Amino acid sequence: MNLLNRKSRSKTFISVISTAALAVAITIVAPNAAHAAILCDGKVPVQSCQGTTSDGAPFAMQVPANFNGVVALYSHGYRYNIDIPAGIPLIGGYKVTNTPEPVPGGNVDVAKYFLSQGIAIAGSGFARQGFNADSAIKTNAELIDIIKKQFPKTSKVVAWGSSLGGMITQGLAEKYPSLIAAAAPMCVADNLPAELTMAGDFLWGLKTLFDPTIKGGNYSAGAAGNLEAVGDIVKIITVMSKLQAGISTGKWPDTSSATGKSLEAAGIPVRSALLLLGLMAGLPTQSAHFDSISGPEGALKLSFPLAVSPALAILENGTNGAILAVLGTQDAELQAGGAIYDNTKTDYAARIEGERVIFNAALSGNTAIDGMLAALSPANPGAPRAVGNKDAMAKLLTLHSNSGKINVPTVLMVGTADPITPAGASQRIVDAYANQFAAEKEAAFKAYTSSKVYKAPVNKLVMAWSKTPTSWTKFDKTTGAPLTSGVAAAPGTNHCNFTSAQLLFVAKTLVSAVNNDGKLPSGGPLVSAARKAGLSIDREYRAPLLKFYGEQ
Repeated sequence: MNLLNRKSRSKTFISVISTAALAVAITIVAPNAAHAAILCDGKVPVQSCQGTTSDGAPFAMQVPANFNGVVALYSHGYRYNIDIPAGIPLIGGYKVTNTPEPVPGGNVDVAKYFLSQGIAIAGSGFARQGFNADSAIKTNAELIDIIKKQFPKTSKVVAWGSSLGGMITQGLAEKYPSLIAAAAPMCVADNLPAELTMAGDFLWGLKTLFDPTIKGGNYSAGAAGNLEAVGDIVKIITVMSKLQAGISTGKWPDTSSATGKSLEAAGIPVRSALLLLGLMAGLPTQSAHFDSISGPEGALKLSFPLAVSPALAILENGTNGAILAVLGTQDAELQAGGAIYDNTKTDYAARIEGERVIFNAALSGNTAIDGMLAALSPANPGAPRAVGNKDAMAKLLTLHSNSGKINVPTVLMVGTADPITPAGASQRIVDAYANQFAAEKEAAFKAYTSSKVYKAPVNKLVMAWSKTPTSWTKFDKTTGAPLTSGVAAAPGTNHCNFTSAQLLFVAKTLVSAVNNDGKLPSGGPLVSAARKAGLSIDREYRAPLLKFYGEQ
């Protein structure tokens, strides 16, 4: 939900996003003592401040000498709430940290822009890592009060955040709109049930078909649960490596369940099974390195994008999703008091009704599709469904959730193929605001009938899409093999994969709203600025909603 940060590590086809917190260049490590007074070094032209809120959350702030009263408050994304041993492949060595992050990933360009405009930057490290929206919103509200007391000139606060930080930002604007002049929830995480259902569905599929020893949830409490979660991550990475090897050959992992082996015996290639799991969960079928359009020169030019590339995209995206499922589920279970994932009533056949036509060839045809769905149905005792704890599931619903209501000028930005916080989470807010704006227009017309004065509602939402290019998969000219190592992720893919130009677009749009009495830029200037940053203001574009929404 950064959940995870933008930096990635590659292992041939698998490009896994490290969830380790980004190193923050523009950061001050705050003192550990709770309730410490805010301390500023008094330097010019920019002074640095640090302190802690009443819950022990460290914060950092930078204030320019020409401070104009505006503060940009950034909320970082999801950070693991457990240490990951150094020996764990790809993600090992992570240590729980609450280092404050005043700008996304310590981005120097963004920091320079704000400070050059006389705008202070601030960020909290939060008292708790993992899913922390409830406490983080309170922390931010308190931090705003602290800032105002320390710097009485403070007149306006713009809030922005990435991933879980986007959810925190939206929640802050929903709960405390009087504190916020404008907001930018970027690559916004949806509410916890939706996110963990997406990730959990994919993890359940991996467990059911490819390695039944994956625990996948209902983790033990304390250190034992940590070990179980880390063990699951090792198994996931191992399975994904085996799946990678089997994509071209059709060979299933040697860890496959009896159910999986029966599908293999029926002649169903492992790539088709993997793709099915991704479609069931709602993962994007385009990833950092696979566009599902391009093919190598030669015999595979047409068959590769048709049958192989979507599965490789799920391989990349699903690795991220499965790791999220493990760590997010363990974290949520800790807070809810028991197992929170339940798919006893999920109809996976209905889930993929549309996709089975689009990806029919990649799924090896209708007979194979029906065979896989039958194998994954509740009627098959070899594919036991996950049963959640009713009390824990009820408790989960009491953790913070956002309605999607827009109370302040808001900028949304997301990649259209983000595998962790899918674009559909932003689309939900767009749809909610369309209804909200329509209601505001109706109310304005009703008021007109009595006052004869029509006051049109002001648009409070800009939706910026980071769209994927037409094609981007690269191939070795000699072997025809797809290239991933050392190849940058395509725009619009990976999690919160934004350029400095795109972050600056958001920052400048927020500042414009603040400087123009809450009026967001619009029309040609907005479209042009977005285009220069590699973004699209396309009111006709619709991202697919999360599968979870249709089942509520």
